[in-house]
Parts: sequence; C-alpha cells; structure tokens
Amino acid sequence: MNTQDTQDTEHVVLTERRDGVLVITLNRPHVRNAVNRSLADAVAGALTLLETDPGLLVGVLTGAGGHFCSGMDLKAFPDEGVPRVADRGLAGLTRARRTKPVIAAVEGAAVAGGFELALACDLITAADTAFFALPEVARGLIASEGGAIRLPGRLPYHLAMEMLLTASPLPAPDAARHGLVNQLTDGGDALDAAIALAARIRANSPDAVRITRRIVEVTRGLDDHAAFAAQDPLTAPVFRTASAAEGARAFCEKRPPAWTH
Repeated sequence: MNTQDTQDTEHVVLTERRDGVLVITLNRPHVRNAVNRSLADAVAGALTLLETDPGLLVGVLTGAGGHFCSGMDLKAFPDEGVPRVADRGLAGLTRARRTKPVIAAVEGAAVAGGFELALACDLITAADTAFFALPEVARGLIASEGGAIRLPGRLPYHLAMEMLLTASPLPAPDAARHGLVNQLTDGGDALDAAIALAARIRANSPDAVRITRRIVEVTRGLDDHAAFAAQDPLTAPVFRTASAAEGARAFCEKRPPAWTH
C-alpha cells in the first residue's frame, strides 16, 4: 500500500513509497523546481530516508509541474550561496556516498544544477520533449557540482565540451542516442518508466545490487590490475551470503528468489 509524506512544512519535496521504491518529487513548479536551501535540505532528508530504511531499495528523483529542475535558485543565491548540504553536495546528492540506486525521471528542463542532479543518479529516463543543458558559463558560473567532471565521461568528448563551453542544450532524443538516457518515453511517461526500471532492479538481490554499484564507484578510472585489487575484497564475502545461496536454490528450483534485506 502506498503512503505519502512531505519532507518539510512548505512541501517543497514530496516523497511516496511504492513497493520498496521511494519517489522523491521536487515541488517548486513555479520556478521549475529550482534548488534553494529549503529544497536542498529536504532532498537530503529524503535521501537519508532511502539509505536508512531497509524496506526501501531504489530511489526515483523527479520534478513537479512538467519540469525536472532548473538548477540553483539564482534569486536565492546572493543570500543563501550554493545550496550544498555538508559534504554531500548540491541538494545532498551530487557528492553523496550512496549505497542504493537512484533513477532520474526527467520531464522538461534539466539544466545547470538540475542536470548535475540527473548526472549524479545511476540511471535516467526522459520524455522525448525533455532537454539537458549546462549554461553556467553564460552566467559567469562553473558547473562545479559534477557537470564538468561527469559529462565528458557520459557523452562523446567533443559533444560534452560543446555543451560545457557554449551552453548549448541537448534534446533528450539526442541524449538517448548517445547513451546518456536509459529509456526515452512519450511526454508525461518518464516517471512511470523510472518506476518500472526500479522494479526490475528491486527484483534482484539487494546485497548484490549494492556491491555491484560500489564496485563501479571504486574501480572507475583504474587499470585492470588495480581494479581487481579494489573489487575483490568487496566481492569475496558476497559468495558466502544467504542471498547467494538463495539465488542458486531458486535457479535450480525454477522459482523466483525470496531475498532477505
């Protein structure tokens, strides 16, 4: 049964539980869900809930009102500064150490810090009417919450540099063609696609998903020798877990596995 809560008194972020999936909705539609201090703290709180609640296995981040996020609230910036949350980055996400997957469900604009939030997620679904951009250089700013770091590894180098240096937007169909978007949907369907993708993740062993995600984090950029050295201490205990035994039994008995969390 679904339950719905709000993360602060202004309802700037909404959370909804859907069978082990936590849907986190940025809810400042009048400013295309721009991130101010209040929204940043609320998103960080929702991500803490995702991490600490054993019944929640996957997060989905989306925006209200037909847009994902327009980035940092520039009207609030002179008084509030960049809305980072401690050492966890913009909205408590861009620099956070996480153990559970998060999927971005993008409608409309995902620009500036909003695009950086999407880049910080593990997977992206997007409507074919959505678009991505990092226009910071046009505002005298820097895409410092992961845009300049992550984008050149997610897109062909020259395309990423064009976006970073010219502030040019990238339509979602082009982003999907280059592999930045996992699933391209009709307008209004990005959230449903993300929830369906989350359900596919949730069907697998939570331990194996968590460790697999960690391996990707710690081995990125390493050569093979260093990567195996970093991976093996993480994987060795997995083969002795109840989940591994259950997975093998379920395969032999031709039934769905019954994972323990």
